[in-house]
Amino acid sequence: MSAIKVLVTGVYGLIGNLVYTHLTRFPDAYKVYGSARRYQHSDRLRDEQVVDVPEKRFYLADLTDYDSIQRAVQGMDVVVHMAADASGTKGWESLHSNNVIGAYHVFEACRLAGVKRLLYASTIQVNYGYQLDEPYSAIWQGQVEDVPAQIPLVTAIMPDRPLNLYSASKIWGEALAHIYAYRHGLSCIVLRIGWVLGDDRPRQNWMHGDWCSQRDIVQLVRRCIDAPESLRYDIFYGVSDNRYRFVDIEHARQVVGYVPQDRAERTLGIE
Repeated sequence: MSAIKVLVTGVYGLIGNLVYTHLTRFPDAYKVYGSARRYQHSDRLRDEQVVDVPEKRFYLADLTDYDSIQRAVQGMDVVVHMAADASGTKGWESLHSNNVIGAYHVFEACRLAGVKRLLYASTIQVNYGYQLDEPYSAIWQGQVEDVPAQIPLVTAIMPDRPLNLYSASKIWGEALAHIYAYRHGLSCIVLRIGWVLGDDRPRQNWMHGDWCSQRDIVQLVRRCIDAPESLRYDIFYGVSDNRYRFVDIEHARQVVGYVPQDRAERTLGIE
């Protein structure tokens, strides 16, 4: 079997570079390419983590430039779409350009190029509205003594509850994934990713429940790439097995075999 041709967009961002680096360790399984809008690594990457993509496998592509995206996805089997405005701090115009128009460019280019599978990086923030209610609000406020032993978990089939324009823009991308999966036959997998940090350590606050280790997120991405062709569409949460996790990861284990190796409390030595 020939190696799967994988393009990682946003390859010089934190998660994009981690995924690219991990996949290149298996050259018999994956032929990995990367795209980014500039030759500049994220400052969230530690110096020893920075990996440059060879020129012959790199595409300079801005999400707002459809032609450049089209060139990048040509001939790919799988596209891991990590490129985006990842915070919303630059305002609506940036979100509109990158997360609305840019997301459409990627999905449409993949459809026309005959890409078999697209992994779309969404965010756990699409469910942050649940943290206005108990017991999630106690976790949010760090009042863990008020949290019951068993937390009712938020699942992907429950209604979205965004609290900012950034997460709302990601819901648009999730909707595109559903459209392109069921109207155009493109296998689309949505990853609602938690807090992946440069130093790979959770913060001593409410972020415990949302944290995802670097090795857990790359494991989830790889398992989604390798999932059977019959997987047409699904949504998985990219978080580690944290004590105060408020979202479901059992579904990802059942469907693609995702088994987190890390836990926030263990990493911090407070388990």
